[in-house]
Amino acid sequence: MKRLLIAALFVTPILSASLFPTGPVTAEPLTAASLERLLRVPEVDYRLEWVFLGAFSLRADDPDDGAKGLHDVYAPREAVEAYRKTGTFPDGTVLVKDSFLTKTEEMTTGTVSYADHLKGRFVLVRDSTNRNAKNSPLWGDGWGWAFFEGEETEKTVTTDYRKDCLGCHEPVRSQDFLHTQAYPILRR
Repeated sequence: MKRLLIAALFVTPILSASLFPTGPVTAEPLTAASLERLLRVPEVDYRLEWVFLGAFSLRADDPDDGAKGLHDVYAPREAVEAYRKTGTFPDGTVLVKDSFLTKTEEMTTGTVSYADHLKGRFVLVRDSTNRNAKNSPLWGDGWGWAFFEGEETEKTVTTDYRKDCLGCHEPVRSQDFLHTQAYPILRR
């Protein structure tokens, strides 16, 4: 899991329809409790309804074996539009990254690797004022952090973001802990 975290926590803003029916701005105030409810894999079909931000491939130990993993990142359109205007995601924005194991084979175009099996999903929730940082070790540095194995959507295996997540994200602290170099759509 540490290697996957080091590879990059690609994030996709995912907004809960019940909390944010039209995007990150809502009549419901953002509280520690409402943010906590967002720290799970969203119920919306984000692969179909959200914007694909970009992908990272993780090279196998032997490059001839292709990729051993693929990370796809998605975000709600409203959150992407807000980011492109301001350079930051609004509070309450949920980012999701699918982490796939890959299959590699020879095709007419050469050796290719593609997503085969969902290993799990990384979720980040924007919390710029760190409302939850004193309540949970999953919150801090402006985000809620969690990894969900396989098809799990609610119970994270992350126990402390400092230990489980910052290894990958510390190198991009100046980019608000996001590996934005893989997300060309966010360039302004």
